[in-house]
This record gives sequence, structure tokens and C-alpha cells, in this order.
Amino acid sequence: MKLIFEKSVPGRRCTILPACDVESVSLPDSLRREEKPALPEMSETDISRHYTELCKQVHGVNCGFYPLGSCTMKYNPRIDEEMAALPGFAGVHPLSPAQDRKGMQQVLDTAAEYLCEITGMDNMTFQPAAGAHGEFTGVLLIKQYHDARGDKKRTKIIVPDSAHGTNPATAAMCGFDVVNIASGPDGCVDLDALRAALGEDTAGLMLTNPNTVGIFDKNILEITRLVHEAGGLCYYDGANLNAVMGVVRPGDMGFDCIHMNLHKTFATPHGGGGPGAGAVGCKAFLKEFLPHSALAEEPGHIQVRSFQGNFLVVVRALAYLLALGKEGIPEAAENAVLNANYLMAKLRGTYTPAYDRLCMHEFVLDLSGLKKETGVSALDVAKSLIDEGIHPPTMYFPLIVHEALMLEPTETEGIETLDHAAEVLRKLYHKAFEDAASMHTAPHNMPIGRPDEVQAARKPVLRWKNT
Repeated sequence: MKLIFEKSVPGRRCTILPACDVESVSLPDSLRREEKPALPEMSETDISRHYTELCKQVHGVNCGFYPLGSCTMKYNPRIDEEMAALPGFAGVHPLSPAQDRKGMQQVLDTAAEYLCEITGMDNMTFQPAAGAHGEFTGVLLIKQYHDARGDKKRTKIIVPDSAHGTNPATAAMCGFDVVNIASGPDGCVDLDALRAALGEDTAGLMLTNPNTVGIFDKNILEITRLVHEAGGLCYYDGANLNAVMGVVRPGDMGFDCIHMNLHKTFATPHGGGGPGAGAVGCKAFLKEFLPHSALAEEPGHIQVRSFQGNFLVVVRALAYLLALGKEGIPEAAENAVLNANYLMAKLRGTYTPAYDRLCMHEFVLDLSGLKKETGVSALDVAKSLIDEGIHPPTMYFPLIVHEALMLEPTETEGIETLDHAAEVLRKLYHKAFEDAASMHTAPHNMPIGRPDEVQAARKPVLRWKNT
């Protein structure tokens, strides 16, 4: 498929503008580009066909099964989109008069109230634009808390080895030294390793619970108690909140602050660079350190993004919360856990679970045995799934499991989809013994086969050049 720039025809347009009936004004030369931007010139017909063709090459939840572990690729109800498209929401401007922003503020206040109740927090901000941005904001709360108390010696953040990669990156960006601690044989935090890492220089702990191998840490109350006794704070990575929302609250586990991915747990669109919303909640003693909008009247406010963040994402999340209600939220979490355990049970006996026990919302398969016997890797199985109409699971994560495939089916998939996925995965397992060579070169039926992913990551080509 050609790039849109390659389809460009000089002079071709898709609009007919009336003659200008007001005095024209030009920018001074100092503010004007030396060259015109190299924008594609196309007819409306060609533009429509181009993006329709692109759409056909994209796999979304609306196309088929999308078991991307730790990403919660659930279906986003259309009613959420309809609410966000209401003119009163879509057309509001954050700098409009206060009386015109009352509805917008009510949405933010109501969403904050509900999310505080779900998480056990006291206050909430919607400024962060994504999950990692929410992490950054949450860890800055911890930093500000210690700095305000003059406790400058607390320079270290503890991160388990099963954590999302953004956790150590966030801690480092906030100026902390990262202390990595190993997991125990059960996939949970090793309490002895935690005790050894704690000290007067501990600023806090970043933890996901359930963790990235899909296990709820049975020692969570002891973990947060130990960190607090050492003078540190506990940060909850809400990436896996979908498994426990409405069932158990991070605030009751002993966490002091949390970020949530509204674009995951609360069924708003995500992927493709956004928009997202990494809402951050905290206990009352951290409220003074939360970022405030530029609309706030008090002096000295700080911001991590303009105004109140991606407002229309919050509208979608609130619509989802209102639709499910107090009974539906925990039911969704329970169904997510049920679906993950059902799919794992269907695969047990063929594949090897990394931790063969009841899981939460996701589970990890260890394909190291299959690779040793056949040479077929987790990557080969994942790429082969594409030809079967299934999006690959998360590969090679968490790092504590070699040849890992992490599957998260979410609650919005029916038993027929799960049965089909299990059948396909079992078929690929047997194919590894019969025709490993074809799996090494999969996918075979897609516009793109296997790009050089290492080269693409290290030397990405992000801008088209007319050569």
C-alpha cells in the first residue's frame, strides 16, 4: 500500500472555498516558513479510500479477539461515544465563562467521587494524559511529600522485578534511585528481599496488585505495613485494577496514591498514541501536592497538563460507570477473572502456565519447553496467531518468565471466543512439532510480515521524505 504522500497529485483539492469577503492579513516574513509544508494533495474520494484501506489493515477489538496481557483490551460501549459526542461536552472550552462550565465540572466531580469510592482514595486529579503520565504524577506526590518534610535522605524507590517497565523508568525520571527486588518462587514479592531493601533512604514502593503474572499478592497488607514502618509511601500501579474494581480497594490495602488507566479499566478507547487519561488518586494527607488546573484561583498551583486533562475521556469513563452501577462494576471484575481462569484451564495440559494456580484477570504461559523441543519460540506462536485472526498476546513479559506469553481475555469476551482461541492455540502447539519452519516465518497472510523490530525501535523512520 502506498503512503498518502505517494498518492499526492499537485494541485488536486477536496474543498471549494468561497472568495474571501474580508480584508486579508499576512504574517510578517519573520514568522513565515521558508518553504511550504509538504502536505499531500488529494481529492476527497481518494482520501476516503486511503483511510478505508488503512482501516482494513488494523486489528481492533471490533475485529476479533485481542488478548494483549496487562492492556485490558475490552470492548468500549458505543453509548460512551455518544455521550462524549454531545454538543454540550464536545463543544465546551475550558476558558469559557464559569456558568458555561458547570456541566463539565459536574462530570469531573462525579467521576472523581465514584473513582475515589472504588479505589479507597480521598482526592483525584484527571490531568495526566496517560498511564505512564499518571505514574509520573503519582511518584511526584511522594517526592513532594518527603521534600515538604525536609526528609532529603529518601532517595530510593523499590520496584519488584515483575513490575511494568514504566515503573523503574518513572522513578528514575522523578530523580529517584531504583532498587529492584526479586520475586519469590510463587511470583509474589519476596518479603525477605523487601525487608533487606528497606531503610532510612526509602522514599516508597511501586507495586501492581494483582501483579503482572496475574496473581493477587496474599502478603499485601504486610508489604505496605513494612514500607510505612520504614517511613516510605506506597504507590499502586492501577494497570491491573480491572481484576479487583468494586471488590477490593487499593486504599484498604495500605496504598497512599494510585494511578488508573481510564482508557483501560473504564472502557474508553486507547492505543495509537491516545487520547488517554491516567487519573491519579491519593489519600487526604497528599492532597496539597496534587496538580491543579490553571483555572484554580489559589497561587502556586502546579500542572502536569493543560486544564483538566482529556475531558472527553472522563465523560466516556463516567458513562461506563453509570451504565454498570454499583453492582455491575464488581461483576465485570469477577467475569474478567472467570474468563482468564477458563482460558487457562482450556490450555492446561498443552501449554505450561508459568504459575499453575488460580489467576486473576490474566495469566502467563511459559513456552521455554516448547522452544527447547521444537525451536518454536513465543514470538513464533504470537506471529502465527495473526494469520488466525487473533491479535498476539503480550510477548516476553514479565521478564521473570522466559519465552512468556501473557493473555488477558477481559470480561467482554464470550465463551465461544475463548473456546475458539484455545482451539487455535492448541493447533499451533501441535503445528510446532509438525511444521516449525512455517511458524518461523509467520504471518503469511498480512500486508507486512516480520519487520526488523530491533532496527525499528533503535532507528525508527518517523517522517516521510520526498527523495
